[in-house]
Amino acid sequence: MGGVKMHRKTDSEETTNSMEQSSSTPNRSPPRRPLYYVQSPSNHDVEKMSYGSSPAGSPPHQNFHYYLSSPIHHSRESSTSRYSASLKNPRISSSWKKLNNRNGGDDLDEEDEDDEGVYDSGRNVRLCFCFFLLFVLLFTMFSLILWGASKSYKPRVILKSIVFENLNVQSGNDGTGVPTDMLSLNSTVRILYRNPATFFGVHVTSTPMQLSYYQLRLASGQIQEFYQSRKSQRKLAVVVHGYQVPLYGGVSVLGNSNTEHINTVALPMNLTFEVRSRAYILGRLVKSTFYHRIRCSITFHGNKLGNHLDFTDSCVYK
Repeated sequence: MGGVKMHRKTDSEETTNSMEQSSSTPNRSPPRRPLYYVQSPSNHDVEKMSYGSSPAGSPPHQNFHYYLSSPIHHSRESSTSRYSASLKNPRISSSWKKLNNRNGGDDLDEEDEDDEGVYDSGRNVRLCFCFFLLFVLLFTMFSLILWGASKSYKPRVILKSIVFENLNVQSGNDGTGVPTDMLSLNSTVRILYRNPATFFGVHVTSTPMQLSYYQLRLASGQIQEFYQSRKSQRKLAVVVHGYQVPLYGGVSVLGNSNTEHINTVALPMNLTFEVRSRAYILGRLVKSTFYHRIRCSITFHGNKLGNHLDFTDSCVYK
């Protein structure tokens, strides 16, 4: 039996065999990661930081295992190197600023412009609102001043006289056929209207002018609407008449009177009406209205037909 000789492999031989096996079986080895090399030509400290713990002066390819073992650290070091280089190189620094402006600067500018636009529009609205309130306040004060000043220029209505043209009482029937005494009366009332205002005219209207014996209306008339300009006056002649007014025995002084006895009749009567004067001081915005309630007492005398009877101290103005 031949002896089998076993030789012990040295460490160098084992290392050589392992390298040959690894080279002969490339498919079993894991895929290599891409290699990155970053070098800053102007900064030796950055080179040291990029190469890690490799000795100074060693070629870059000797440090490839270091980058493969820690890729995250490599990316941080490379970005630091780029940033430090950009700080020293003005061209790179300006490019870096432009890149930052492109990435986020435009959005910030647009947001600032939007904020400024909103602020300006809000300020304009507040200014317009303040001007509007100021205008309303000034206009209100001006209107109140004009309104208060107009009250001192109240128009005047003066009853001058009344003339009875005729008065006739005769027997007749009312609308329902009831027999009673019927009265017909014609008269004219003369009025002086004066507007003392210096800066406005007035529109004048009135209620019906009534001539009555206590509660019984005997005649009526109407003042036609007119306009009186500032600092002016006019005379009015208003016809007050009644035709076939049933008395129903209400006027005792006329109950037993005939036409031939009318000259002895004394009939007390009241004349009442209301005059409204309206002034438009500032267009239709400021109006001032004046009222005159007038009540006059007059006595009809049958022997004074056609004569002017004055209302001296016999009228009450309210």
